[in-house]
Amino acid sequence: MASRSCKNLFDWASGGLLDIPCTPRALPRVMTVPGIISDVDSYSNDDDSDSNSSACRERKIVVANMLPLHAKRDPETKKWRFSLDEDSILLQLKDGFSSESEVVYVGSLKAEIDASEQEEVAQKLLEEFNCVPTFLPSDLQKKFYLGFCKQQLWPLFHYMLPMCPDHGDRFDRSLWQAYVSANKIFADKVMEVINPEDDCVWVHDYHLMVLPTFLRKRYYRVKLGFFLHSPFPSSEIYRTLPVRDEILRGLLNCDLIGFHTFDYARHFLSCCSRMLGLDYESKRGHIGLDYFGRTVYIKILPVGVHMGRLESVLNLPDTTSKIKEIQEQYKGKKLILGIDDMDIFKGISLKFIALEQLLQQNPELQGNIVLVQIINPARGSGKDVQEAKSETYLTARRINEVYGSPNYEPVVLIDRHVPQYEKTAYYAVAECCIVNAVRDGMNLVPYKYIVCRQGTPPMNTALGMTADSPQTSMLVVSEFIGCSPSLSGAIRVNPWDTDAVADALNLAITMSKSEQQLRHEKHYRYVSSHDVAYWARSFAQDLDRACRDHYSKRCWGIGLGLRFRVVSLSPNFRKLSIDHIVSAYQRTNRRAIFLDYDGTIIPEASIIKSPSPEVLALMNSLCKDPKNTVFIVSGRGRTSLSDWFASCETLGIAAEHGYFLRWNRSSEWETSPVGADLDWKEIVEPVMRLYTEATDGSNIESKESALVWHHQDADPDFGSCQAKELLDHLENVLSNEPAVVKRGQHIVEVKPQGVSKGLVAEKILSRMANDGKAPDFVMCIGDDRSDEDMFESILSTVSSPSLPSPPEIFACTVGRKQSKAKYYLDDVSDVVKLLQGLATASTPKPKHLPHIQVSFESVY
Repeated sequence: MASRSCKNLFDWASGGLLDIPCTPRALPRVMTVPGIISDVDSYSNDDDSDSNSSACRERKIVVANMLPLHAKRDPETKKWRFSLDEDSILLQLKDGFSSESEVVYVGSLKAEIDASEQEEVAQKLLEEFNCVPTFLPSDLQKKFYLGFCKQQLWPLFHYMLPMCPDHGDRFDRSLWQAYVSANKIFADKVMEVINPEDDCVWVHDYHLMVLPTFLRKRYYRVKLGFFLHSPFPSSEIYRTLPVRDEILRGLLNCDLIGFHTFDYARHFLSCCSRMLGLDYESKRGHIGLDYFGRTVYIKILPVGVHMGRLESVLNLPDTTSKIKEIQEQYKGKKLILGIDDMDIFKGISLKFIALEQLLQQNPELQGNIVLVQIINPARGSGKDVQEAKSETYLTARRINEVYGSPNYEPVVLIDRHVPQYEKTAYYAVAECCIVNAVRDGMNLVPYKYIVCRQGTPPMNTALGMTADSPQTSMLVVSEFIGCSPSLSGAIRVNPWDTDAVADALNLAITMSKSEQQLRHEKHYRYVSSHDVAYWARSFAQDLDRACRDHYSKRCWGIGLGLRFRVVSLSPNFRKLSIDHIVSAYQRTNRRAIFLDYDGTIIPEASIIKSPSPEVLALMNSLCKDPKNTVFIVSGRGRTSLSDWFASCETLGIAAEHGYFLRWNRSSEWETSPVGADLDWKEIVEPVMRLYTEATDGSNIESKESALVWHHQDADPDFGSCQAKELLDHLENVLSNEPAVVKRGQHIVEVKPQGVSKGLVAEKILSRMANDGKAPDFVMCIGDDRSDEDMFESILSTVSSPSLPSPPEIFACTVGRKQSKAKYYLDDVSDVVKLLQGLATASTPKPKHLPHIQVSFESVY
């Protein structure tokens, strides 16, 4: 049953939640060919084909919460005036794209536009800036951004749990509904301008994490990337979110998901594993998740700064003038700089306490060091921001009262709008920069500081510096921010350990100039070569790579609401039709049928492992048909299988992957001659016991010919890690033994060399051919990796010269996944329905009713 959180979210998003006024009119698609504008309503909703797109220049659609624009109303004309925000990363990333690329932006404006002006403004922004505004209603905007984004997602992603109402807001479903509605509006705007077969869509940040679901539902093959600019929390934190699955599935509807650091990506992958049961693997250096036949790739690369923008500001006369002013103001003092937003995670008060500790422990520094703290405006609202601001001011005042003097303040607070040239001047003058956040997504302050300390020739000339003057910089950075891993020359600190931060500041301001220069040069090489253009170009290239096989597969959508996803499979891989196989079954005379057990005719998760009366009845019906040779081919032991199927006299059983084989109930068990030596079990058992004792929830299954280590009930991450380690361990100790180690679904199995389900199928088909009963119909159904051997063996055996003519082959895997089989069935219930169809076809028709035709369509 669908969860309450996603049951009717598409209805909510289409207007059931809030009274959302319609956009004045649909925006025209962006012109891509001279003289031609596509009609927004012209696309079809065909499962296997998206909208027709015309030949056009390469186009990127960048979607973010806010457009890279400044909006200001002219006081005289009362008309809106717009200008580009040159400091916006969204605008700067264009440098990473080809000069032939066109970039279209979709997002909200930082100003509220009256409904009567929206149509005129939308047209103006599209024509002049290639921007498509979303115009969220005021009430929806507050619930979406200030409500769900800033009061629920943002604190949680920064590891703050709402343990009590005084510290974080509890989950509010109406805010979640507003979030979904806002994401739907953003998606609708993208649909108005997209050419789905040609354009790439790049969605930014946590505000729009379910937008990919709406877009993927409309266009199955859209090229869709997402980059998260905030941290992604560990699974222990993220799993507390009531709508955790819906958000994960939204992100998984992308082709490429980007993160700043490996830690953030690892946490996301762990959440997918623990909550959705998805495994991931590295494919030629790229991490990929298999999600219903689609590979969702993971990108790990921190964003950079725009070198040209910073250098152009450095060269401004205003910047040079401000640098001289700051140098004069703090002459003879060492300047430490901090630039932070006002919020509870930036650690400003902890930074001040560390400075207080430094001054207390080193009295000689009093009067010689100054911490200039520039405070950017808060992005959110609420009492937590006010509390952080109050604590910051109280701490600064206390330090200045104790350690200051009439002409000296150790802490200088600048809490006002600071123009870019003034910030740049402080960067250029400061001998040390400290970023002490307790949790932050990326934080580009250290990168900007490094570039500004490098300076430019025009700026150096204006300041009277020689070309060969050594450039230095010192960084003290929190280990909990995204840029920390890339700054190997910085002094990394735990912001909560104020003693350690004080020691780091002392080390930074007393370090020799030669070492400061070496650290600076190392940082500058990295920052200058990994700028914002490099980041954007690398992401775009990986997105193209991730979407390369979009049109080589068949696609269809499944799932309701925010559980919607697209299944993408090879064109030759199709669902096995009951009518189709029954037709072939009826016109053939010698049939070989191979059936796996667990996961094929019995659900994998079933507590009762014995076959149901229905399955036993089906097996008996198939076995009684003299045209059929039916085998259960399983990894289970022969005792269990022979007891469970005791009522099926002519059923063949291949137990333990074929180590034991019996043609019918009255025949003797045949033992594989290749695995007679089982002395290796004495080596394997102690090793497995060691891992079992160390892994809670694991156990050993002892078979006659094999040993299996199960970790299904262990912690998913730890069990998987232990399984990999056990696999390597056993391969080393068994390198000279006649045994093989295989890893399956939640198992590690050791069995004799030369024993596999594939050899079983080959043996049975060969004996049938030698007895003059070569099959003209072969059906094989299985769900596990071991069954892939059977599919491959059947395909090679039936094409051998020993068979007079090739039979009809129906190799079928259970579940829609990559397989060597040509067909699939969704689950065990589908397999049972198929067997019912075959069993019905095997039942002789009553002689007194020769005119009645059996209709399998009516049965199913």
